[in-house]
Amino acid sequence: MNHNKITTKEIAKIAILGALAFVLMLIEFPLPFAPAFYKLDFSETAVLMGGFALGPLAAVVIEALKIVLKLLFKGTSTVFVGEFANFAVGCALTVPAAILYKKHKTKRGALMGMVLGTLCMTIAGGLVNYFVMLPMYSSLYNMPMDVIIGMGTAIIPAVKDMFTFVLLCTVPFNLVKGVLVSVVTFLLYKHVSPILHK
Repeated sequence: MNHNKITTKEIAKIAILGALAFVLMLIEFPLPFAPAFYKLDFSETAVLMGGFALGPLAAVVIEALKIVLKLLFKGTSTVFVGEFANFAVGCALTVPAAILYKKHKTKRGALMGMVLGTLCMTIAGGLVNYFVMLPMYSSLYNMPMDVIIGMGTAIIPAVKDMFTFVLLCTVPFNLVKGVLVSVVTFLLYKHVSPILHK
């Protein structure tokens, strides 16, 4: 996507990918090693493909559009905290991957971009949860932090405090999500790429 001139066709592609990301966001499921409020979805697959085809700025816009559609159709149960975290963590995966791929438009460049994005998302997810999400959830739902930590302990006995919760529940969740989203994107992008580049 050219920063100086965005074509109507590019706007249409961004809109379609944003809508697709929103639909994929609605299909979510928990993972066995994380508390039930962590749910995996594949919405970042659409964002990542848009980032590869149209550039990192497009990835940000698609990610934002996904969140706006979610708020319009489903509202928020977290006073926008969950949506902010989803946007930040999603961008942490897709933007670095798109930037690296833009510089190295090869299969290896795509793979390296997704590895970098997965690492960035894992780190960002841990930091956002530790400093923002978990304290805000505790405050919003009037739920003591010990209760939230207890949800992690029930699955992984080694979880004793917020740090071990993030280290043993949040970090693996985001790592697995990044890997799965990257694998699906890698398998699909070659087939979808001709449409996105028309």
